[in-house]
Amino acid sequence: MIKGAIFDLDGTILDSMSVWDNAAEMFLNSMGIEAETGLGKIMFSMSMPEGAEFLKDRYGLDMDKEEIITGINHTIEDFYYYQVRLKDGAEQFLKDMKQAGIRMTAATSSDRHVVEEALKRLNVISYFDRIFTCTEVGAGKVKPDIYLAAAGYMGTLPKDTWVFEDALYAIRTAKNAGFRTVGVYDSSGIENIEEIKETCDIFLNKLNDFHGLLEKINERYKDEGK
Repeated sequence: MIKGAIFDLDGTILDSMSVWDNAAEMFLNSMGIEAETGLGKIMFSMSMPEGAEFLKDRYGLDMDKEEIITGINHTIEDFYYYQVRLKDGAEQFLKDMKQAGIRMTAATSSDRHVVEEALKRLNVISYFDRIFTCTEVGAGKVKPDIYLAAAGYMGTLPKDTWVFEDALYAIRTAKNAGFRTVGVYDSSGIENIEEIKETCDIFLNKLNDFHGLLEKINERYKDEGK
């Protein structure tokens, strides 16, 4: 029986991955500057300071790097505060889990203030017992610290705790730490989709059938003799 659930937010609950690919483009557009095609891919591997320097030189911006970074961060904040939506089926899925008495926490790589504002606006923050952030835990999802902290808070063992993630590396981290994993489809992970399906315990195209998922989970425990 599933006793606890840990949900990633970006790409799993929130349809938000596009902002990370398009933040620089959105920032330029807000100043009336048309960004080149594929700007997000060009800047994908750059740090924020490197990206700011790139934009300054490439588009002749009359701003220093700190101003550009602030502008991009404001663009991201604006998206979370006023625009981001839930992924299809997510609200009902969380409601069904809550009604089933399953404890839920969130584990995110994003900053607390932006995801909390988004979850409040979308009226789903009450479903989570607590939100854990990588910044506050002190490690990214290449390490299991955030999942262990969330499970510890809920008082559930990893083997009875299911981690919902859309990113391959995060699924691997959780699985290697003994957690059960549900891979959730997001278009941002399309290049790794086959590996995601092979790695996770259960794969979902959408969070739209809690009772169907529960049946699959119970079948898995039954097959393991639990």
